[in-house]
Amino acid sequence: MILPPGKLKIDFLQQLLPKPQSLDARVIVGPQIGEDAAVIDFGETYLVVKSDPITFATDEIGWYLVCVNSNDIATMGAVPKWMLVTILLPEAQTSEELVRNIMGQITTACEHFNIALCGGHTEVTYGLDRPIVIGQMLGEVKKDRLITSSGAQAGDELILTKGMGIEATSIIARERESELVNKFSPDFISRAKAYLKVPGISVLKDALIAADVGGVHAMHDPTEGGVATAIHEMTCAASLGAIVWEEKLFISEETQQLCSEFQLEPLGIISSGALLIAVTPSKSNVILSALAEENIPCEIIGRLLAPEEGLWIEEENGQRRTLPIFETDEITKIFGE
Repeated sequence: MILPPGKLKIDFLQQLLPKPQSLDARVIVGPQIGEDAAVIDFGETYLVVKSDPITFATDEIGWYLVCVNSNDIATMGAVPKWMLVTILLPEAQTSEELVRNIMGQITTACEHFNIALCGGHTEVTYGLDRPIVIGQMLGEVKKDRLITSSGAQAGDELILTKGMGIEATSIIARERESELVNKFSPDFISRAKAYLKVPGISVLKDALIAADVGGVHAMHDPTEGGVATAIHEMTCAASLGAIVWEEKLFISEETQQLCSEFQLEPLGIISSGALLIAVTPSKSNVILSALAEENIPCEIIGRLLAPEEGLWIEEENGQRRTLPIFETDEITKIFGE
């Protein structure tokens, strides 16, 4: 059976992961569905470690790389500090200028987020048609500040920041610009491309604000498969159900128009820049206020349930339908056509 592009199916991936009892005793959080990073006991603190590639974007690939990897450190309550990078470049297409551009983007992003670029590997690779970059990010967190997806609890409210499809908006505008110029104004395309940095695909600020307020039991950033798949992953990690209120899900005008143009479902499109926060209800409004003070859009979009209650979207009329999972991200539809 040939597998489709995107993440492996959750049930298949679970079969591949090592058993917790087989891991070194210092591994506090090992490979698990819904957990954004590994956690290793380093004495007085925990070391939080993540590896993630950039496979959809080509323009500004270095900024994507640093943000996506640092996001997964931040969702664990940690601060990203050190990064290693592997850069694989296409044969017969790689110039010195291309390499300098990618490295310049990475170093600029690392400086912006106060991350030390510690090393890695770079090569021109046979068989590629575009650059592929892979990051390894390390961060640190005090032991009493660690946050894990498995810590989510039934009754927690789900907060979403910034809305669906932020990363997708920037990718579509950059990768399909030649088509969009015939249908959208230059100002519209410019705004969509700028989503990379405004509102931005980083959730560092969002996560730090939520963690500082307290009452947060879990955080998770929606990447491939979008917000719907991220909720599936969080609830899988914590063995819970969830209900999502459709009327509370939000999306920008630019994102909505681009999704309509390419017939993409916003719930299932790559959404780095958004953050899912599972929080005890008594702290929800405090977090909403703290985020709003920093001009970060946010909404309570649902609630976590006991596992036997399942995973649902509730429509405005009260009708419920099963919360979908997107094993192949919707954005793949714009590639290879």
